[in-house]
Amino acid sequence: MFRPLFVSLAAAFLFAAAGPAQNTPKKSALDKATFEAYVRHLFVLDPRVTVQVADPKPSTELPGFNDVAVHISMGNQSQDLKFLVSRDGQKILQANIYDVNNNPFKKDLDKLKTDLEPSLGTPGAPVVLVEFSDFQCPYCKEEGSMLRQNLISAYPTQVRLYFKTFPLEQLHNWARAGAIAARCVYRQKPDAFWNFHDWIFAHQTEIGSETFKNQVMDWAKGQKDIDALQLGQCIDTKATDAEVQRDLDQGKALEVSGTPTLFVNGRRLSTIDWPNLRNIIDYEVEYQKTAKNAGEDCGCELKLPLPGSPQIQNTPLAPPKK
Repeated sequence: MFRPLFVSLAAAFLFAAAGPAQNTPKKSALDKATFEAYVRHLFVLDPRVTVQVADPKPSTELPGFNDVAVHISMGNQSQDLKFLVSRDGQKILQANIYDVNNNPFKKDLDKLKTDLEPSLGTPGAPVVLVEFSDFQCPYCKEEGSMLRQNLISAYPTQVRLYFKTFPLEQLHNWARAGAIAARCVYRQKPDAFWNFHDWIFAHQTEIGSETFKNQVMDWAKGQKDIDALQLGQCIDTKATDAEVQRDLDQGKALEVSGTPTLFVNGRRLSTIDWPNLRNIIDYEVEYQKTAKNAGEDCGCELKLPLPGSPQIQNTPLAPPKK
């Protein structure tokens, strides 16, 4: 009479003991191999694509989560992604995090440094545009022309535009040389930068990597305020390359991955036409009358202070002639 009970208890014990062993262990997104496999599935990545998962770091924006950066690349193309992973590794977020007490673009505003950069417009303007551009990029040419033809004439006192060089060397063989030359022009005569800007975009399709310097020298000879010899030496020695790299580093810190990228009071925009850009600027002009949390009169300094550095005056310039 006791044997069946003993057998039943033994069978129950064996089942209970075997049960957990048969359960599939929970995966954790904090395991790099697991997270890489998840990302590959999520974005249907080609097997030839390289995926590098960085070490998780405690998030400063969202308590209880870790920041995990992922670098995806294939050949000369790459993209950086950021994720948030819960401390237990079970939940993954890919989201923008906002603090209701701050400007929604504060994180990028804090990284945008505009001191000693070519600029147009009015100091202290309520709307600041910062453009990351590549002189060999066709879309940058279109946006550059749109800004030069419309921006200052439409907003003579309400906007300020800053230009940052962001050459995509993997795609464009003379883009960095163009950025260096532009910075050389700006170093010699700040106002002449915009003449060079207009010229190089206008002749973009005619310029080649082998003939680049000669073409720039021909341009310089027609500029009364530019010393062509000095400009040639600056180009040859790559004297402004560190300034170009500074812009590149800032762009990468802002996760700029393509050109043109335009920030309007911190709001990130890719290619955009004039009517839509004007709507955004109009909105910001009105919004900043009370918010005062962006622009150059907001008390949220955009410039990188450099004590002892000469202050370059940037006066509004007329749009290019058609």
